[in-house]
Amino acid sequence: MSELDKEKAKKLAAAKAKAAAAAKKKAMEQKSAAGTEDTPAADDDKEKAKKLAAAKAKAAAAAKKKAMEAKGAGTEEAPAVDDDKEKAKKLAAAKAKAAAAAKKKAMEAKGAGEEDAPATDADKEKAKKLAAAKAKAAAAAKAKAAAKAKSGEDAPAGDDEKAKAIAAAKAKAKAAAAAKAKAAAAAKAKSGGSAAEEEQEKPSANQPTLDKYVKIIEENLGKEVLEDSYINRLAKDVPTLVAKPESYYKIAELLKNNEDLSFEYVSEHHGSDFETHMEVYNHLFSFKHKHSVALKVKIDRDKPVVASITPLWAGANWPECESYDLLGINYEGHPKLERILMPDDWVGYPLRKDYEPYDVEV
Repeated sequence: MSELDKEKAKKLAAAKAKAAAAAKKKAMEQKSAAGTEDTPAADDDKEKAKKLAAAKAKAAAAAKKKAMEAKGAGTEEAPAVDDDKEKAKKLAAAKAKAAAAAKKKAMEAKGAGEEDAPATDADKEKAKKLAAAKAKAAAAAKAKAAAKAKSGEDAPAGDDEKAKAIAAAKAKAKAAAAAKAKAAAAAKAKSGGSAAEEEQEKPSANQPTLDKYVKIIEENLGKEVLEDSYINRLAKDVPTLVAKPESYYKIAELLKNNEDLSFEYVSEHHGSDFETHMEVYNHLFSFKHKHSVALKVKIDRDKPVVASITPLWAGANWPECESYDLLGINYEGHPKLERILMPDDWVGYPLRKDYEPYDVEV
C-alpha cells in the first residue's frame, strides 16, 4: 500500500471515531433529559444509535488493522497489491538487464578493458599473426628484389612484387640518367658548347659538297671573295656561302655558269633587317647536278646598295622589287626597280624594324 492510501485510511478511521463519540454523547444527553422511562420511539432511537456506534467502531478497527498490515505488521498484502508489486519488480529487473547488456556492448566496442569472448580472442590472435607474417614476407621480398635490381638480375616470371620493385628501380635509374643528360645539354647551351664538343659533333653529309663549292670559287675568284661558309643546321643542312658585297655578283655569276655548279634556278630571294645591317638571301638549285646552295650578302643599313642578279636570273626581278619596296634595298643594274606593293609617294619602308608610319591615322 502506498503512503497516500495509508494517509487516507488514517483520516477515515479518525472521522469514524469522531462520529461515534458524537453519537454516544447525544445519546447520553437524551437519556439525562428524559429523566423517566423512555418511550418506545426513544428506545428505537437508542437501539439505532447503538448499532451505528458498533458499526462505526467495527469499521474503525478494520481500517486500523488494514493500515497496520500495509505498514508491515506481519500480514500479507491484498492479492491485487501483490500483483502490482510483482509486475513492477519484473519491469525494473528487465530494464536493469537491458541497461547492463547495452553497457557491456558499448564497453566491448570501445575496448574499455572488458574481456572478450574466447572466440573473439582467438580471431584477434589469428589476425595479428597473419598480419605479422604478411609484413615479414613483404619486407623480405622487397629486400630481395632491391638486391637483385642492384646486381642487374631480372626478377623471376610470376613474382609480381619483385617485378614491381625491379621496374621501379630501373625507372628511377632511367629518370636520373635523363635528368643528368638534360642538365648537361642545358649547361652546354648556356655556355655555347666547348671546342672539343663541337669537334666531336657528327659532320654533316653536305660538308663535302660545301667544300667543293668553296674550292671552285677560290680557284676562280680567289680566297678573299667569301666572308664565310658553313652548313646551316637549322635549314636542312644546306651549304651556305656568305659573299662580300663587292664580290656578290661575281660569285653569283660563277655559281650559274660554272659547269660543275650550274645553278640555273632561283627558288627563293628575300631581304631582312638585322638592325645592325641588311641582308639579302638567295636559294639556288641545280637541276643538272641535283644540288642546292644558299648565297647571302650583308650590306650597310644606312646605304643598302648591292648589285642586282636579275640579269643572271630573271626570276629575281619581282623579289628584288619587293625588298626594295618594303626595306629600301637598292639593286644596281636592275632593269626596272619600282614599288610594287606600296604607293609611289609612300614614306618609309614597312618591314624595317624602326619603321614608323608617316600618317599616324593609317
